[in-house]
Amino acid sequence: MSARKIESVASSRQQITVAARQTRLTLTPEAVQIHRNGIEFHSATSFSLWTEMTVTLECPPEGKVDCTGVVVACAGTRHSGYQVSMVFTGMSKQSQARLNTLAYS
Repeated sequence: MSARKIESVASSRQQITVAARQTRLTLTPEAVQIHRNGIEFHSATSFSLWTEMTVTLECPPEGKVDCTGVVVACAGTRHSGYQVSMVFTGMSKQSQARLNTLAYS
C-alpha cells in the first residue's frame, strides 16, 4: 500500500464517513490518510480485525467515492485512541480510478 496525504481532501473541508455494522464515524479530512488500496484513520472506537466497513469519501473535483473494505490493523488504547488501517475490496473500476486520482494528487 503506498501512502500520500491528500491535500485536496483536506483543503475542501468535506467530511469522511466510515461505517461498520454497528458503528458510524464522520471524520475530518485531517484525520485520514488515503492510499491507493485503502485508508488509515484515527478513531476513538476500536475495530476488530476483518470487520467489514463502508467508506464514503467526498472531494469536489473527483466527486463522491464509495468504498467497501476490511480492517487489517487497529492499534492503540482507549485513552489515546486507535489508528485503524483498512484495505478496500471489490471496488468498481470507476471508484478505483477516482481513488487513484485522490491518492496521487
